[in-house]
Amino acid sequence: MKNWPVVLIICAIFSVSIVLVPQSAARRIYFTPEQKQQLQKAQTVFVNALALTEKGRTDSEQLQALVSQRLTEVGFSVIVDRKQAHDVEFKVKCEERKTWTGTTAEGGDAELFDAPSRLWKGPACLLTYSLKGKNLGWYKEVRTSFHDAMQAAKAAGVKDAGTYALTKLAERLKQYDFPVLLAAEWGQPDRLITLLDMPDTPKIRKLYILSTLSEIEAESALPHLTKLMQDKDLAQEAVEALTGVGEDSIPLLTDLFQSSTQPEIQAAAARALGDVAGSSGNPTAIPPLLEYLKAALKNFNTSADINFPVLTEVVWSLGKLRDEDSLEPMDELNQRVWLIRDNSKEMAALREAANWTYKQLDLDGHVS
Repeated sequence: MKNWPVVLIICAIFSVSIVLVPQSAARRIYFTPEQKQQLQKAQTVFVNALALTEKGRTDSEQLQALVSQRLTEVGFSVIVDRKQAHDVEFKVKCEERKTWTGTTAEGGDAELFDAPSRLWKGPACLLTYSLKGKNLGWYKEVRTSFHDAMQAAKAAGVKDAGTYALTKLAERLKQYDFPVLLAAEWGQPDRLITLLDMPDTPKIRKLYILSTLSEIEAESALPHLTKLMQDKDLAQEAVEALTGVGEDSIPLLTDLFQSSTQPEIQAAAARALGDVAGSSGNPTAIPPLLEYLKAALKNFNTSADINFPVLTEVVWSLGKLRDEDSLEPMDELNQRVWLIRDNSKEMAALREAANWTYKQLDLDGHVS
């Protein structure tokens, strides 16, 4: 869990929960260099929409218009005629009663919140795309809050269950930010950065974008994330999103860690330093973290002396970096956390981090 991007959108922002989880870890098909280049340059999208009720195929014009409008918001050019030249085909199939069986029963995409569900047989929209006629294994699904469209329509006083189901699915498509996911999937972070810079972009969407940027290599996002850190409501998420920038973000993260007076920002910076330095092998993040630990040990007598959020993240990060200079102070910390009479959750978390990190640093001793 500690290695996951740590930006979450709290449930119930809308009538349906939204949970941000790592998308990239579940991809099952890898792009060839040619496909990757084609997707990065993709601009024109052919929207292929299909609407089905229990009575059969129905007019999909409104569905097509909705999807097209949402893609246009992110800067894509949209066409609805297959004969016109296009870079990518984006398919949306909405059904009153789902007939597609979904992906694998478990693992991969099946673990994601928005993955197609084998068990769901109610109203659903399946979102996919293809490049040069080839399906690249990207599947997303939005569903209504009800399984039975007929019962739901009757309860709402609507005669046509199919129309009711498609209307509710359209509402879900307005909420579900598939354009942001597609821009990230296709390696086009500049589109996301443009949205971040727009003053009328809702903060809830900015949080979603920041989470997405943290999962992809987006070095061009660095100056924009730096700017966003001036926004108190987005500062912590901007720090966490810097993990996606790579080792170029270490100087900025170090400065934030050492200068910030906000514990949540300092803790986020410490966590990001561990993630970035741990994955890149860059050792420059170690000294500031180790310096903080040594300073904390000088005044470590009661729980009141401990900044739990910051110290706990520092300890986790030192465990990821596994530098031998950390062994001695971590040995001291691992002993002293048990000398303070404190059974709080915060102390339990620090003890867990100290124990794990010490074991990581003293692997030779444990093996012998």
